[in-house]
Amino acid sequence: MKLAVILKRAILTERSVRATPAGVYTFEVDPAATKGEIGAAVERLFKVKVVRVRTAMLEGKTKRVGRLKREITGSRRKKASVRLAPGQTIALFQTEGEGKV
Repeated sequence: MKLAVILKRAILTERSVRATPAGVYTFEVDPAATKGEIGAAVERLFKVKVVRVRTAMLEGKTKRVGRLKREITGSRRKKASVRLAPGQTIALFQTEGEGKV
């Protein structure tokens, strides 16, 4: 798979940003991507050393639509948490007030 296809976007929530000082970064990835492909994509794209990759499949959210209020389900997504080697960071996740917790 291509890099642009494997890594869809960075997940920047309070919980994921809190994990960045420990070297853990979270991405939304292609559901067909394997842990090895995800790790290799992060290493090539950000020039860092990946130690561990953990993945989770997220169920699609259900919502009611239309006049009859039919229930539809959104598509499933895959989330990957990537741990880097000690001392390495990804600049994409840096915040202005970092260190002021």
